[in-house]
Amino acid sequence: MAEKNFTLVTEFLLIAFTDCPERALPLFLLFLFIYLTTLWGNLGMIILIRVDLRLHTPMYFLLSHLSFMDICYSSVTVPQMMAVLLEHGVALSYTRCVTQFFLFTFFGSIDCYLLALMAYDRYLAVCRPLLYVTIMTQKARLGFVGGAYVAGVFSALVRTVSAFTLSFCGTNEIDFIFCDLPPLLKLTCGDSYTQEVVIIVFAIFVIPACMVVILVSYLLIILAILRIPSVGGRAKTFSTCASHLTSVSLFFGTLIFMYLRDKSGQSTEEDRVVSVFYTAVIPMLNPLIYSLRNKEVKEALKKALNRARLS
Repeated sequence: MAEKNFTLVTEFLLIAFTDCPERALPLFLLFLFIYLTTLWGNLGMIILIRVDLRLHTPMYFLLSHLSFMDICYSSVTVPQMMAVLLEHGVALSYTRCVTQFFLFTFFGSIDCYLLALMAYDRYLAVCRPLLYVTIMTQKARLGFVGGAYVAGVFSALVRTVSAFTLSFCGTNEIDFIFCDLPPLLKLTCGDSYTQEVVIIVFAIFVIPACMVVILVSYLLIILAILRIPSVGGRAKTFSTCASHLTSVSLFFGTLIFMYLRDKSGQSTEEDRVVSVFYTAVIPMLNPLIYSLRNKEVKEALKKALNRARLS
């Protein structure tokens, strides 16, 4: 069999929105607003959790790490999006693209694991309240979060190696805003079956595995809530889970739509919108969700604002 000639790709050209230069400035300002809101919102959440003793609980310990991950997650992609818009296209070296892809996957994977851990935490708090303090000790919390970070490194390595052992040929132009999997797959040629299988298996074991933990936890929580005799008691108990459930629905809903849907009929424009939503919009929304729908956070925020006003 004759050998196929593949073009050696040394850089990738991000050319998203170059066909509509009139959109560049409005979109740049929009992404800048989203990014600054994400930074200040999540940083504020971390500071609030550290300074208010009422928030020194396992749930808020996990939430502080989720906020930190959202800052990192957004910082890997959103500045790149703004650069693409401002410069009407950006050339990324192969190494920079690999690094961005690895970090993006690393922080995104940890987000998945942390959301699953938070669901388990809610299950213990509602269904096993007497064992909650003995199980969710400081040592256990550090172990859970450390395990999430280690699993994130492993997930990112597997996905990055699988993606960048593909053969890229033809054009190196990516009609996208950062180095993500769907646009990279469009540049491949030759036999990529093995790598795509590994990537799909990764998606099946990471996203659905975390979702199984979340779904089982909430199924048991719902059963426990239904056994509470008073309507007020049921509403109060469920309110402690509402913020997390909203965040989970947004994050996993967009990931499933992006990575586990049928590839036929996909459009680049649709992919861009979805990727912006889960890389930029959701990290911005998380601190708003947890502050607006959580009584303890709202009280801590009012206390901090009053203290700042008096000082």
